[in-house]
Amino acid sequence: MPPVKKIIWWLLVIFLIYAILTNPTEASNIVGSIWDIIRNGVENIFKFFDSLLKR
Repeated sequence: MPPVKKIIWWLLVIFLIYAILTNPTEASNIVGSIWDIIRNGVENIFKFFDSLLKR
């Protein structure tokens, strides 16, 4: 049985390179959106614990 994780990893890398080369503007928009989601999530977690510690 071939290493499935390795095959999936390479397919993902190839797809990402293809997406960046064929439509770089849309790829950058997607990465920016993902970054915003992660940043907002981390900020909200810090706000939550900050409000717990202030009480």
